[in-house]
Amino acid sequence: MNQWIAALRSERIKLGRSQILLLAVIDPLLCGAIGLFANIPGTEEGWLALLLVMSLLHAMLFLPVMTGIFSAFVCRYEHAGGGWKQILSLPVSRNALYLAKLFVVGGTLALNQLLFLAAVLAAGLFKGFDLSLIPWELFAPRLIGGFVACLPLAALQLFVSTMWSSFAAPLVLNVIFTIPNILVANSSEIGPYYPWAQPMLAMMQAGGEYDFGAFALPLENLMITVGGSFVLFLAAGMVYFNRKAV
Repeated sequence: MNQWIAALRSERIKLGRSQILLLAVIDPLLCGAIGLFANIPGTEEGWLALLLVMSLLHAMLFLPVMTGIFSAFVCRYEHAGGGWKQILSLPVSRNALYLAKLFVVGGTLALNQLLFLAAVLAAGLFKGFDLSLIPWELFAPRLIGGFVACLPLAALQLFVSTMWSSFAAPLVLNVIFTIPNILVANSSEIGPYYPWAQPMLAMMQAGGEYDFGAFALPLENLMITVGGSFVLFLAAGMVYFNRKAV
């Protein structure tokens, strides 16, 4: 436990010295602008419609891309100037170090989701919506589900980022696989298993308002797939990291 806390503290210090968290603000600002220009009535259904309109770009593009950026960034210092040799020579287990990096990525994604929620509320208030009409029972599953659905992709991207010494290569790969999201989500066979599309399926509420392609899959089934993918990618990444030569 002490090793994990020490590794987590080290990752937090490196994150605090960077400007990476500023990227978490860009996504909510752009999505907020979309919400402001959307012609939606200020009713309980209007709040949900506003969330869905803003979630489309957020979950389809920004969340997967930001996940790749955060995952690549937590390995950036180690790839530069023989950093892996230095950090792995410390009395900290590799498992603790790897999990600390994944925890930091998860924390930044959680912050991004909170900022996105703030953008939705700000857009609604600007349009004159009544806060008392917010359907939290519909908001919460989408926001939490979107965050949880990012975790398999975070584990996969962290695996790739520890494997490749290039900072840009994992990001390029992530963007390439993010672009086909809207097409993949229309496939009920591929969509649920495609890590880059899972955040969109969760936030657009699989099995809810839409009944085509992978959107018709019940949210519970999607979460089972997400959980299995996370365990698989995490296990593969930790096995590789423990065997990684420095």
